[in-house]
This record gives sequence, C-alpha cells and structure tokens, in this order.
Amino acid sequence: MSLTRASAPAPAPAPASRLKKSLVYLLLSLGLLVFSAPFLWMALSAFKTSSELTASPPVWIPTEWTLDNFSRLLDKLDLPLYFMNSLIVAVLVTVANLVFCSMLGYALAKLRFAGRNKLFGLVLGALMVPGNLMLLPLFVLMSKLQLIDTYAGLVLPFAAGAFGVFLMRQFMQSIPDELIEAARMDGAREWYIFWRIVMPLVKPALATLSIFTFLGSWNNFVWPLIATNDPDKYTLPVALATFATDPNKSAGSNGMLMAGSLLVVLPVLLLFLVMQRHFTQGIATAGMK
Repeated sequence: MSLTRASAPAPAPAPASRLKKSLVYLLLSLGLLVFSAPFLWMALSAFKTSSELTASPPVWIPTEWTLDNFSRLLDKLDLPLYFMNSLIVAVLVTVANLVFCSMLGYALAKLRFAGRNKLFGLVLGALMVPGNLMLLPLFVLMSKLQLIDTYAGLVLPFAAGAFGVFLMRQFMQSIPDELIEAARMDGAREWYIFWRIVMPLVKPALATLSIFTFLGSWNNFVWPLIATNDPDKYTLPVALATFATDPNKSAGSNGMLMAGSLLVVLPVLLLFLVMQRHFTQGIATAGMK
C-alpha cells in the first residue's frame, strides 16, 4: 500500500503585500478615471438635450437620450463627404507607411551596404526635428508641384515617417540572420525574402505602426488646414473646427460639436479594439534582440 504525501498548502500572502497590491490597483483605477473622464463626458454629452448640456450642476448621464445633435449636425455639415475625405487620406497614408517603412527598416536591419549606419543616424536625427518646422517647406513644395487641394498633397508628405522606419528596423533586428541566410542559400531573392518570410514575422510591429499612423493621420489638423482651400477637400477635423468657429452656423452647437467629436474618435477606437492584441505585442517586443 503506497502512501501519498499531501502537498503543503501555499503560504498566504503577507498583509503588507496585499495592502501594496490594493494601493496599486486603487492608483491605477484613479488614473484610468482621470484619463477617461473627458472622453466619457464627450460621449454622453452627444446624446444630451440642450437643457442638460447647460445644466448646473452638470448632468453626467442623460435623463432623456436623444439623437437630435447628430441629425442637426448632418443637416448643417456634409459629414459623409468629410468622413470619406479623412478615411481616404488616413488609409492611403497608413498603407504607404506600412510598405515604405517596412522596406527601409528591412534594408537598415538586414542588408549590408556602405553608409548604412550614417543613414540610420539620419533617421534618428529626423525624429528630433519638430513636425511644425517642416510645414512651410512642405507647403512650398506642394505648391510648386500643384498638389494643393488634392489627395496627393495630403498624403505624400506623410507617406513615410522616421518613427515608422525606426520601429520596423528595431523589430526586424529580432529576426535571426540565419533564417534569412538559409533562404538566400536556397536561391530566394531579396524581394521574396522580404514579402514571404520577413513580413509575416513582423505582424505585431505592422499592427503597432498602422494604429499610430492611422491615428496621427486621422487626427491631423494643421496640415489639412494649410493644404486645402476647397471645402470639398476638408477632412473631418478641419470641417468641425471650421464649423465651430463660424458664428452663423455654430450658435448653440455644443451638443453638435460633441456629436462630431464622437464621430471623429470612434473609427480610431474601433481600430484599436480590433488590433489591440497585436498592438500590445508589438510594443512589448519592439527593440528586443
């Protein structure tokens, strides 16, 4: 007859450890509340009546949910047009960054050529240049190319970014050199290696870059404001800002502005929720080798 020794129960966590963990959770919850409060206020205010928007003390949760703010905004603004303009520009900029930044990142990480380190130093230097400093040269260049008031003028200046090149280069460095050398020994060309071997391995980095790029392009306000004179080419943030500063249209429009702001935020929020797993994985592993 065999006797089995009962496993000893795991020691209970010390009271000090439990208290420390509870304090951490409390601080994180307070931080989450602080950061999410403006978004919650905006989202709830989009469904409030005018009286509730101006009520004192403020009313957080609407007692009477309404879609009047959205319908009035649709009557005064051609939202489908502006939404489509923003979507076209953001998608084109995102796709261009995924392709070009991946190519440049692969070249800097896995190809050997003269001046590679200097080129990477140039990329790092570009990260230090404030974006607003480039607005005037970009505007002059787009004017010379006659690309003002065109989708190309909104997309080309942001078709590739230094941050995207840096991110893809750092991530691609984690791919074993032996894998690429084995493919080369089997006769695979660089184009095949890049598309069929490297790109499937960097999906988390691509998801991270796509979220950052789409978010930056979708929320971009200054460049579309400078590069567009035709209202039909306005993006959604520019159209909302123009509407908010026009006293003939925006009288009593707090609810409509909240509804418009919610429409601006929702696509980016949905994109993040869909790609959240890849995004967090890409952030956690970027730069590891």
